[in-house]
Amino acid sequence: MLTGIEEVDWASLGHAYGPADDVPELLRGLASDDPAERENALDGMYGAVHHQGDVYDSTLACIPFLLELVADPTVQDRGGIVELLTSIGGFDLCDEEELDELDPDDAEFIPAANYAMAAAAVAAGADVFFGLVDDPDPEVRLAAPCALAALHSDPARVLDLLRERLTVERDTEVRLALVAAVGRIALRHESLRAETVDWLGWLSRAAQAPGLRLAALAQLARCAPARIPEDVVERVTVLLDEVRSAPPDRPAETPRTASPTLIGQVRELLEEHSAGRPTPWTEELLRTLHTALDDRVDDRIALILAQLRSPDWGQRSDAIWLCGGLIRVWRGRYEEVVRLVGEQLSDPEPRLREAATSFLERLFELAGPASDALAARLAAAPTGPLGLPGPGARAGRGGALLALARAGDARAIPLLARALEEREVRRELLYAVDALGPAALPLAPVLRRRLGEVELDDLLYDRAAPLLFALASVRGTQALPEVLRVLRGAPPNRRDWVREACLRTLAMFGPVAREEALPDVRRLLVSESAAVSSMAARAAWSLDGSLDEALAALGRWLRPGATDAEWCVAARALGAIGPAAAGAAAALRAGLASRDLWVRVRSGAALWRVEGDAAAVLPVLLAAWEENRHARVAVAECLAEMGPAAGEAEPVIRAELARRRRHNAREDGAGSHDVHDDEKLLTLCRAALTQMERRLL
Repeated sequence: MLTGIEEVDWASLGHAYGPADDVPELLRGLASDDPAERENALDGMYGAVHHQGDVYDSTLACIPFLLELVADPTVQDRGGIVELLTSIGGFDLCDEEELDELDPDDAEFIPAANYAMAAAAVAAGADVFFGLVDDPDPEVRLAAPCALAALHSDPARVLDLLRERLTVERDTEVRLALVAAVGRIALRHESLRAETVDWLGWLSRAAQAPGLRLAALAQLARCAPARIPEDVVERVTVLLDEVRSAPPDRPAETPRTASPTLIGQVRELLEEHSAGRPTPWTEELLRTLHTALDDRVDDRIALILAQLRSPDWGQRSDAIWLCGGLIRVWRGRYEEVVRLVGEQLSDPEPRLREAATSFLERLFELAGPASDALAARLAAAPTGPLGLPGPGARAGRGGALLALARAGDARAIPLLARALEEREVRRELLYAVDALGPAALPLAPVLRRRLGEVELDDLLYDRAAPLLFALASVRGTQALPEVLRVLRGAPPNRRDWVREACLRTLAMFGPVAREEALPDVRRLLVSESAAVSSMAARAAWSLDGSLDEALAALGRWLRPGATDAEWCVAARALGAIGPAAAGAAAALRAGLASRDLWVRVRSGAALWRVEGDAAAVLPVLLAAWEENRHARVAVAECLAEMGPAAGEAEPVIRAELARRRRHNAREDGAGSHDVHDDEKLLTLCRAALTQMERRLL
C-alpha cells in the first residue's frame, strides 16, 4: 500500500502551511485501523493539502496515493476519501479555455493550472469509482455516484451504470445519491440532457418508493425547470406524507466518539440535526426543489405551508429553514407562514423552537402575525429572567424577545426591563428599542443606571453605544449626566466613535439638554473628525438653534479636498437641519456633480430638505436609483418627502412595487437587516406613490 510514497520529495512541495513533509503521515493515517487517527488524517488533508478547496503541488502528488487507498477494500472510511478526491478533481475541464487565456506570468496562472492538472489526474484514475458502486460499505456507495458523475470522462457509460444500479440498490440514501448523480450528468452534458430529463420524468411517476419519486421530481425541476408540473405542490405534499409513513430502511447509526477535528465537529452537528428523524434526507431534496422553483414564489409558499402543517416536526423544521432563504430573496404574502411558524414556539421539540425563533428574529415588522405566539412563549417559559428556556438552551438567548421587540409589540417592554437587570444583555435588544416608539420610555431609568455603570476603558464604545442608541430612541433625557460622563471620559481607543454616539443622543434630547450639554457640544464643532464635527453641528442646532456655528462647522467638510465620507456626513447633517440651512445650498449643489454616487445622493437629499429644489435634485436621485440598488432606500425616503414634486419618479416607484425580488437580495449571503431594509423600501415607495396620487385628486 502507498507504493512509492518515500520516493516523493515531499519537503520540496508545499501546502497551506508550508513544506509538505507531513503529508506522508497524513496519507498513512487515512489507512489506519484507528477511527480517530483516520479522522485526524482526513481533517489534516482538508486543512492543509486541500485548504479551502485550493490545489497545491503537494495536492497533485497525493492523487495517485488517494486513488490507491480508495481501491483497497481493507481501508475503512473510504467514503470520505472519495469525497476528498471529488473535491480535488472538481475543476471543470471545459474551463481550460480560460486557462489558455491566462498569461503564464499572471499570478492566477499557477493556481488555475493546478486545478486543471488535478482534474485531469483524478479523471485519469476515475475508473476506480466503478468498482465502488456495489461496495459493502454504504458510505462508500453513497459517495461513488457523485464522483463518477463529476469526474469520469465517459458520462454515457456512467449514466448507464447509475440507472442500472438503481434497480438493485436497496439503501434509500444511496438510491437518492444515484438519482442526484443522474441529474448532475444532465446539467454537465448537453448531449445527454433530453434523454436524462425524460428518464427523470418517468421515474418521478413510476418509482414505487415515494422518496425516489420525490428525488426524481427534484432533479427534474433542477435540470428542466420548464418541465415542472403545474400540480407540483400537491404532488410533493402527497409524497412527503407517504415518506413519513414509510418505515426506515437503514438502522440508526451509533454516534461516533466526539472528536476535536473540524470534520468531527461538523459530523456531530449533522448527527444532532438528524437525531430522531427517520428521513432527514428530505431536507436536501426540498432544498433542490425550491432552488429550481426560483421565482415561483406562490408555489414555494404553498409548499412551505403544507410542510408547516405536517405532523412530522422534522418537516416543519425544514420548512422554516427553507422559508428563511425564500423570504430573504423574494417578496410575497408571508402572513400565514409567519403565523404557523409562531405556532412552533410551543412545540416540545427544542430544535423546532430554535428554528422558529431564529427565523422570527430576522423579520422585524413582518413578525407581527406571530406576536401573540411570541408573547405566549415568553410568558409560559418555566425558568430564566427573560421568560425563556433555562440556561444552556440555544433558544434562551433572547431570540423570542428580540423578535417581539423588533415587531414593535409593547408586550416586549416589561421583559426588556427585566433583561436589562441581567449582567449581560444582548446588544441587539438595545437596538430593537427603537421599534417600540414612545411606549418604551419606562425603560429610561434602567438604561440610565446601566450607562452609569459602564467602565470608561478601551471597551467603552462596545458597551455604551447600544445604551446610548436606546436612550436616544426613548428620549431618556434624565440620563443626561450619564451621557455627558461618557462623552467627557471617552478614552483614546475609538474616542471619535464614542463622541459621535453621545452627540447623536444629545441631538435627540433637544433643548432640555441645552444648559448642561451645549458647552461640550460647541467644543466638538471643531473636531478633526468630520463625523464628530457634523454630529456636533446637528446637536448644537437641536439644543438651541445655533445655526451659524453649525453651518460654519459643516462648511469645513463641503469644500474641495474633503473626502467623500466627510462630505456625506456633513450633507446629512445639513439635511437634518432643514430649511434653516438654506445658506449652504450652493455648497450642496457642487456635490450633485461628484463622481461618487453617495456624495450625489446625500447632497441631493440634503438640497431638497434645505431648499426644496426638486428640478435640480430629482434627476440626480433617479440616476442613482438605477446605478446602485443599495441607494434606493435613501432615494425613496427623499421621494416620499417630495410628494407631488417627485411626479417624474412615479414609473420607477411603480416598477419597484411590482418587482418580486428584493432589491438587496444577493447570492453570497445575507445580513440580519436585509428583509427589514427591503420592507422599509416598499413602505417608502407606497408613501411616495400615495403623495404623488394626491396630485391628481
